[in-house]
Amino acid sequence: MKTMDLNAWLRLIAGTFVLASVLLGVYVSQYWFLFTGFVALNLIQSAFTCWCPMMTILRKLGVQERCK
Repeated sequence: MKTMDLNAWLRLIAGTFVLASVLLGVYVSQYWFLFTGFVALNLIQSAFTCWCPMMTILRKLGVQERCK
């Protein structure tokens, strides 16, 4: 069985955050859309800076990057 690398974990977490916040925005409070925007802005800034807070957290938890 293939284990998930850092990038796969990051995509899974970001997708889960977006889906959960959109559902919460529709069914609970529109303020949850602010969290959706925060996740989007974080993904955009990480594309330019190559730094993402979640990647730092995942590395500290021991998630391995794909071998190059």
